Parts: sequence; structure tokens; C-alpha cells
Amino acid sequence: MTTRAQGPYEYEGPADRPEGYAAYATHDVTNQPPPPAPYDASEDAALLEGLRREGAGWAEEGLRRLGLRAGSVQAQEWGELANRHEPVLRTHDRYGNRIDEVEYHPSWHHLMSVAVGEGLAASAWADDRPGAHVARTAGGLVWGHTEAGHGCPTSMTYAAVPALRRQPELAKVYEPLLTSREYEPGLRMPTEKRGLLAGMGMTEKQGGSDVRTNTTAATPTAEPGVYTLRGHKWFTSAPMCDVFLVLAQAPGGLSCFLVPRVLPDGSRNTFRIQRLKDKLGNRSNASSEPEFDGTVAWLVGPEGQGVKTIIEMVNCTRLDCVMASATLMRKTLVEAGHHVRHRRAFGARLIDQPLMRNVLADLALESEAATTLTLRLAGAADRAVRGDAGEAAFRRIATAVGKYWVTKRGPAFTAEALECLGGNGYVEESGMPRHYREAPLLSIWEGSGNVNALDVLRALGRSPETAHALFGELALARGADARLDAAVVRLESGLASASETGARRLVELMALTLQASLLVRHAPPAVADAFCASRLGGDWGHAFGTLPDGADLGGILGRALPDEA
Repeated sequence: MTTRAQGPYEYEGPADRPEGYAAYATHDVTNQPPPPAPYDASEDAALLEGLRREGAGWAEEGLRRLGLRAGSVQAQEWGELANRHEPVLRTHDRYGNRIDEVEYHPSWHHLMSVAVGEGLAASAWADDRPGAHVARTAGGLVWGHTEAGHGCPTSMTYAAVPALRRQPELAKVYEPLLTSREYEPGLRMPTEKRGLLAGMGMTEKQGGSDVRTNTTAATPTAEPGVYTLRGHKWFTSAPMCDVFLVLAQAPGGLSCFLVPRVLPDGSRNTFRIQRLKDKLGNRSNASSEPEFDGTVAWLVGPEGQGVKTIIEMVNCTRLDCVMASATLMRKTLVEAGHHVRHRRAFGARLIDQPLMRNVLADLALESEAATTLTLRLAGAADRAVRGDAGEAAFRRIATAVGKYWVTKRGPAFTAEALECLGGNGYVEESGMPRHYREAPLLSIWEGSGNVNALDVLRALGRSPETAHALFGELALARGADARLDAAVVRLESGLASASETGARRLVELMALTLQASLLVRHAPPAVADAFCASRLGGDWGHAFGTLPDGADLGGILGRALPDEA
């Protein structure tokens, strides 16, 4: 009898079945969840309420459209492929000419094109509508469900604009291109492109966060404002950006410079990429060590004021670190919720088992607190840009507080979310290992935990108005929850005896009281009460999933994961 093989589980002609076929044919896959995509990455009550509250309700329709695209099968595949096929450094062309280019998988360019086109780079600076910066942050919270690496060049481009404005003649040339919604990869004359991306080169191997010890030297040329640089940067991400803001030692001290990859005459500037970093995570995004040798640069801001010039840039990138951590929390919570809804053990769905519900509800509290704080920081940034001095003072201290705390919570959060999938979450195909490797990065970049904690103390010491702004914010929730009121009293006492040794403990309390005050004012009672009871009232363990017995788990899950609860 002639037979035809149809596939691994099908065979025509019972007489011709191979030996052992029956056992193989009965391998039915059961008790496994379906693929999570497609889904709506914007379907998050805390996100949408925060968007409206912080003045960007006008952006909701576009955000919802972006959410559907972010959760689509195609976009999720782009994120996976961009990380599977990592960037490749090409130092020379086939003829031996030095080119210092990095090749990316097409999926990277698809992700970048959407991100820039949706205004997630610098276009908010060209948008006069109140809430433009909030809308951008909310877009990042949604589009970040694809993957995190390509958020680096968009973040740096966003952050470069306020620093570049310290040199108006340069801003006049470059800002319209940086704020463009056109993504045009490839090294060409900047003024001949439809849109530009900006990077930064601050740290060097002997100093790291202590940028004042940089040894890259800047030598003035005969042309005013133009210098040549010589030195070696230790960590410069996204080296295929068009321009970079870098720090170097000029005759007048540490200064900020604009370094284009291609000079105005069309020639390549000296930007020798020595190697790409072999990083724990964020592998879709190339991070490099460039060497400057006679590299042409333009001074941005006065000589000797490099740190002061880039401080606004740091405020922006730190906000984006908070945003990315909050995004990672939400993404992994959604993945965990999807899994436990479809997975059964011991006679019941995981989502219906009390202890798993406690774990998910605890994660949901953390995620909502992170998202709500992120949008409050974005609102402060938006209003500070428009001249609100009180919001500028609040932004100064609260961004550093949020950067310290939210990014610190990320690794523990993603580990717990991964554990909800059990062994399924430990394999690469699930995507959870990639998220887990990404989580520690956000606490390290733009100032590690110690740097941000000490920056809070510095802000309190040098700018007393920052403390007034913080306590003014906390006062808006006074009397609404006794546990929050007691925590604010503890915070006031802690400020009176603040020390470097206890900086982390103090900043942690600042973050928790700030998050609690926002949830008490804006979240449902189930969320606010459980957060205050656990994070401030001491009715909590040391791991996620230890909420008190009286917590309204159903109310929390019904808000965070309505389809799963």
C-alpha cells in the first residue's frame, strides 16, 4: 500500500505506520496557554487615568491605536528578532577603508521607525500642546511592550534638545531635525537628512559616574567654538546616531561638545569604534567604546560648565529609566496574568488559587504605583518646561527619587513574574529571560542607586525649595490614610538627621510615601488600602505575594487584569 506522510502527527495508511508511531501520535499538547499576542498594550486603567489627569487626554485615541500595534503579533516578533540577531560592528569596508558602522537586523529599524514616527523621540519639544511630554511618556509605556533596547536612542534624542538649546546657533540647525518624526538610518550629512538621532558620550573607564575625572581633551581651533577631541569613551550607546553630546576637558574645564558622525562637508568625523560591549541584557542596542583622535566638535554652553549644561539631559533620561522600568513591570505582569489564566494545577486554574492571587495582586500594586509615579513625573516635566517653578522643584527631587526606587524594584518584580510561569518562564522562547536580563540595566544607567540617592541629598542641601515641593505634594493626601500620615512624620524626622550612610533608606521612604499619596488620591480604595497597609503599615512580608489576609485581591486584580481576574 502506498502512503503519504502529511506531517509529524499524521500518517495515511494504518498498515504502513512505523513502529512506535502510536505513542508519538498521542503526544497532544494540553494545559498550555495560547500565545499572548495579539493584545492591547494600552489597556491599563492606571495608564489611561494618569494620561488624562496629567493633561494629555487629547492623546488617548492615538495611544490606544499604538497599544494595539505594540501588542500585535508582528510587533512582538520584531522585538524578539531584534534581540536574537544582535548588532554587528563593521570597522572597515571590503577595501580596507575605516567606516566604523554598526549593522542592525531589519526588525530594529521597524521598531525605530514606529517609535520615531509616533513621537517617542524628541518631537514633544516641537509640540506646543500642554501635556505633550506626558503623551510621549505614555507612548513609551505602551510601545515599550515590544522590547527595550531601541528606547535608548529615542531617549537620548529626547534628552539632547534642552542641552543643545544652551547653544542657540547649533539648536537652530539641529533641533528641527532632532524633533522630526522621520526615521532615516545611515551616515550622511546631517542637514541633508529628514530626521536625526542623538547619542551621548559621558563616561570614561577611569571615572564612570564621576565624569569630572574624564581625561578626553578638547583643543580649541582657530574657528570660534570649534575644537578637536582626543580620548577614549568607555560606554557610548547607539553609535549609529547622527550626533553626540560628549564631555571633554577644555582649557576652561570640563565642557560639553556636539560631535557629528558626518561633518558639514560630507566627510566622516573620526569616531573609531573599538568594540561593542557584550552586555547582560539590552542586546538589541549596540553599546560601544569610541575613540576620538582629532575629532571635530562644537562647544555647547560655556567652557567649564559641561555638567551644568547636561543636567537637563540627565533629568530627561532618568525619567525614561523610570518609564522603562514601569513598562517592564506592566509587560511581565500581563504575561504572568495570561499564563495563570490558562494554566491548571491541582484541580484548578492558577488564577483561581488564593496564593497565586496574592502574588499577582502584590505585583499589580507595584506596577500601578510605578506607572502612576511615572506619569506624575512626566506631568511635572511638562509643566516645568512651560515655566512652572514649583513643578520644576518637584521634578528635580522626585525624578531622582523615582529613578532610585522604581528601577530598584524592577529585578525583583520581573523575577517574581517569571516564576508565575514556572519552568516555562525560564526558557528563552517565553521571552521572560530577556525581560529579566533587561531589568537591572535601568538602575545602573543614568546614575546607579548610590548616585541617585546621594543626588537627592544634594538637591535637599542646595535647593531647599525641593523639600517644600515634595512635602507640598504629600500634603495633598493628608488625613486620607493614617498610615500615610504616620509615614510622612517619619520622613520629616529622617530629613532632620539625613546622612550619606542612610541615604538609601531615606530615599526609599520618600518614594513609598510619594507613591502612596498618589494612590490614595487617585486609585480605587482596594489598591490604595493594600498599598498603604503593606508598604507603609508593615503588614507585609519580604517577598511579593505576602499581602495581608484582609486585602481586596479581587478588587486589585479586577482593575489590573480585568480579563484574567
